[in-house]
Amino acid sequence: MTTGAGTTAAVVIATYNRSAYLRECLRHVAVQDLRPAQIVVVDSSEGNETARVVAEVPEVTYLRNLRGRGSTGTAKKMGLEATNAEVVAFLDDDAYPEPSWLRELMSRYVDETVAAVGGRASNGIDGEEAVGIDAIGRLLPDGTLTGYFASDPGRDIDVDHLLGANMSLRRNVVDALGGLQDYYPGTCLREETDMLLRMRSAGHRVVYTPDALVRHVAGTYAKGRRFDLRYDFYGARNHVVLLERSLGFRDPHLRAYLGGVPRGVAQLVGAAVAAAAGRGSGTRGRTRAAVGRLARAGVLASGTVVGIGVAARLRLLDSGDGRRRRERKSAQ
Repeated sequence: MTTGAGTTAAVVIATYNRSAYLRECLRHVAVQDLRPAQIVVVDSSEGNETARVVAEVPEVTYLRNLRGRGSTGTAKKMGLEATNAEVVAFLDDDAYPEPSWLRELMSRYVDETVAAVGGRASNGIDGEEAVGIDAIGRLLPDGTLTGYFASDPGRDIDVDHLLGANMSLRRNVVDALGGLQDYYPGTCLREETDMLLRMRSAGHRVVYTPDALVRHVAGTYAKGRRFDLRYDFYGARNHVVLLERSLGFRDPHLRAYLGGVPRGVAQLVGAAVAAAAGRGSGTRGRTRAAVGRLARAGVLASGTVVGIGVAARLRLLDSGDGRRRRERKSAQ
């Protein structure tokens, strides 16, 4: 349906192997006091359980993302492209919106300078609404990002980025900036931040409103050291790609971030040495702690190097030489 300003809204939910969470999420979307014109579920799961859940709700469009796990960027891109609404709102399958959620998001688009609106995600932690109130959704001078999307500043504020589990985008601005990108793979993603930083760089407003509330129940994820190391690797890799693609190689945020990586690696190595030489925990415990810190240092360094290479390759593909190479290859 449309808002009072005549703007149509769609809701996209990307999901992976969490059909029970998705069913509850869809139940919350169904009782919005502003009904969306479209609801799209993009499923990256291996089995068919998610499809069966979506079939229970005939008005929901179901799409299958064949790239599977670790391709949330592709899922969100597919979902947006399957809608024709003027504003597209995104939810994670474990983010349950309050009945006023969509109406609160959409009401901010009366201001034509607003290109994106996101809301608060309550994690059910005591005092979380007061943490980080002055630092919500910021790109800091050192190139790192703040979150604090459970915070409640008591008013709308302009930010640099939003939480992907509770955000919305104005379609014509997304299209003008080249659409959502899906070169952010793995367990730590930056696909929504990419678009939001590009919006900010182009002079558009990105707004955080605590009035658009979801309850984030934090669905199950893979656990263990191997998962944590993959998360760290893709976090480093994707962050470098994010800063270069949205701001450019010459941007001071990227330079500051890259300059801080050797210090981060050195700190982790130092912590590993200290853990190995420390007292208590026994030899096995000290060794495990030291190896863990060394592994994190390795993935921070390797993820950063890989990210630089990916960003350089993408920049080359954007250039005239890159286009000519693709044209020659397609002609062969």
